[in-house]
Amino acid sequence: MNEQELQEFTLEDIIKEFGDHPEPEDIVVVAEELPVEEAPAEEAPVVTPEPAPTLVTGDTIRMDAIRLPKGEVKNAVLIEDEEPEPQPEQEEPYSQEWEPDYEQPIGDYLPPPPIIVHPRSRLRELKRKLVAGPEKRYYALMEKGLGKLQAAIFLSFLVVLLCAASTAMYALGMVQENRLKLMVFAQFFAMLVSALLGSFQLIDGAIDLIRKRFSLNTLLLFTFLICCVDGIMGLAQQRIPCCAAFSLAMTMSLWSTYHRRNTEMGQMDTMRKANHLDGMAYAPDNATLLRKEGQVEDFMEHYDAPVKPERMLNRYAFISLLASLCIGIVAGVLQRNVFAGVQVTAVSLLAAVPATTFITISRPFAILARRLHAIGTVICGWKAVEKLNNPTTFPLTQDDLFPSGTIRMNGVKFYGSRSPEEVISYATAVLNAAKDGLAPLFTQIMESRNGLYYDATDLQSYEVGGVGGLVNDETVTVGTLACMRELEVTLPEGIRIDKAVCVAISDELCGVFAVTYEKLNSSASALTTLSAYRKLQPMISGADFMLTESFVGSIFGVKTRKMRFADSEEWAATTEQTLEEDAETLIMTTSEGVLPLAYGITGAKALRSACKAGAIVHMAGGILGLAIMLLLTILGALDLLTPVNMFLYQLVWAIPGLLISEWTRSI
Repeated sequence: MNEQELQEFTLEDIIKEFGDHPEPEDIVVVAEELPVEEAPAEEAPVVTPEPAPTLVTGDTIRMDAIRLPKGEVKNAVLIEDEEPEPQPEQEEPYSQEWEPDYEQPIGDYLPPPPIIVHPRSRLRELKRKLVAGPEKRYYALMEKGLGKLQAAIFLSFLVVLLCAASTAMYALGMVQENRLKLMVFAQFFAMLVSALLGSFQLIDGAIDLIRKRFSLNTLLLFTFLICCVDGIMGLAQQRIPCCAAFSLAMTMSLWSTYHRRNTEMGQMDTMRKANHLDGMAYAPDNATLLRKEGQVEDFMEHYDAPVKPERMLNRYAFISLLASLCIGIVAGVLQRNVFAGVQVTAVSLLAAVPATTFITISRPFAILARRLHAIGTVICGWKAVEKLNNPTTFPLTQDDLFPSGTIRMNGVKFYGSRSPEEVISYATAVLNAAKDGLAPLFTQIMESRNGLYYDATDLQSYEVGGVGGLVNDETVTVGTLACMRELEVTLPEGIRIDKAVCVAISDELCGVFAVTYEKLNSSASALTTLSAYRKLQPMISGADFMLTESFVGSIFGVKTRKMRFADSEEWAATTEQTLEEDAETLIMTTSEGVLPLAYGITGAKALRSACKAGAIVHMAGGILGLAIMLLLTILGALDLLTPVNMFLYQLVWAIPGLLISEWTRSI
């Protein structure tokens, strides 16, 4: 084919064969030989072009879609002849516009971490369960309310003060003899008023007895009956009964009911407001607390489970009843007086169970529930409390200590002949492959500078704080300055960097990135409270090379000797285990972050300690009281069994009881 024939066969003539269409824009003529099908020119089919780039078969034209480096697609037209001949080599037009200084294969695209969202269907299912469970229970408790209980507690406490004041006046000799009978009647009447205010407590005690259970309220019912008999005898003998001590016990019983109802209302209120539930379960294989999705049923089935220290107190209450009856019988036999036997039995019952025994379980629960309610956390019953008190490990990631937005790039400096884009891309490849906590930050910087995605192989982790790998057959190391010195990387003279990320390519420092870590009070509080318990060990992620022992200690100001800084293998073995399907959820939270979970764990430990210590202290006080009653009975010193002494004994044991119940406030 000669040059003249090519000039007669122009692009305009070809386009005219398809009708009067406007000229296509940005047409690039490509001189590249492509296989064509030969056919007679007179039989060439007329093809109507599509709006998008198409391929027209025949002996006249071919249009291909060419993808340029930045994703730009243009229409390319290839002019062909009936008899194709070798064309002279021509430079591709787009090669003049895009000539990279270095050509490297583009690795697989690593998308940013997906944003976890809860589908609407799952949210609707969650809300349905919350309405049927916690919300229904919450409004049932709201109908009962707390106002009546508060009024009853206030009036009962007022009765205690009046009885205590009149008893003190009698002990000081301020009551005339002609007024003594009136005072005894007033004391007995005050005891009846106190019993009326706590009538529901006495009814609960009777119901427990019918159900073949013995509780503290059941013991309170027997105490009231015997105190009534003693009060009637006191009217005949003009002897003041121990009404102040009984009224104090009734007040504490009412306070316990208030605590229980308030605690349950707070827990139900926390659950019913949830838009999502994050849970935590116990993995017994390596004694680790792992996170999981929470289920409403996990809480509703276990939140009101029996408390072990409370069962101990109920058994003790039954034993103390039998012991008090025995001491009363001994007193009646020794004194040969039925009145003395009844008096000793009533006093023994009051001494066997100090008044604050009624709140030794409910008050720590109430204090802890109020604190956890503020951060949207609930504990799934006493079984969860027991499991959370086992020696456990709690894994912490960089996102737990430094949530999104707290790690920022403060500055960068490049060294050597490498381009900034190459340095950032290589570092991002290594960090993404290592799943390091800094990977999202470097990925964002790389995308803003139009960097390329690469694959990293042969990953290595360095104890001094760094990770390394091969990118395009070049050794890339990302780590701290100490890591660079340990690996004998060539460093500029006089370089001094604190809390910065260094990038070395082929053992040559190529970039230094100044990273700022902002300490949040919530993260610092979580780390502090987790480190304060003997059987709980926080484990820091080994995948984040910046989280070294010295770094964490300097940022948060905590002692790191109780923490475990795991390497990558240990971290993977601990966190990547699969929980069983029936694994019980121990803690559930409706809030984000590590603080709600941390407070739930440490709160459970404090709760168990407070309940066990409170039960032991009060049982010890009761046993001591029974021993004193038996000793006085044998010695015949019944004149020491005065209402004043009995009331003072109750107050003495109330001090440690109240102090122990405050332990859950210090989490």
